[in-house]
Amino acid sequence: MPIIQITLLEGRDQETIETCMRKVARTVHESLGAPLSSIRVIVNEVPKNRFAVGET
Repeated sequence: MPIIQITLLEGRDQETIETCMRKVARTVHESLGAPLSSIRVIVNEVPKNRFAVGET
């Protein structure tokens, strides 16, 4: 069972996130041959003030 985790900064609408999840699941299905019913996609949204690159 493939488990894919995606971490995004918050702020995208629900439809955009769901489209991304479907496309990622479909890509994993096509590239690994895993049944769609076995693929799990988890999206973690991080508040923008909880993310930094380099120094803050």
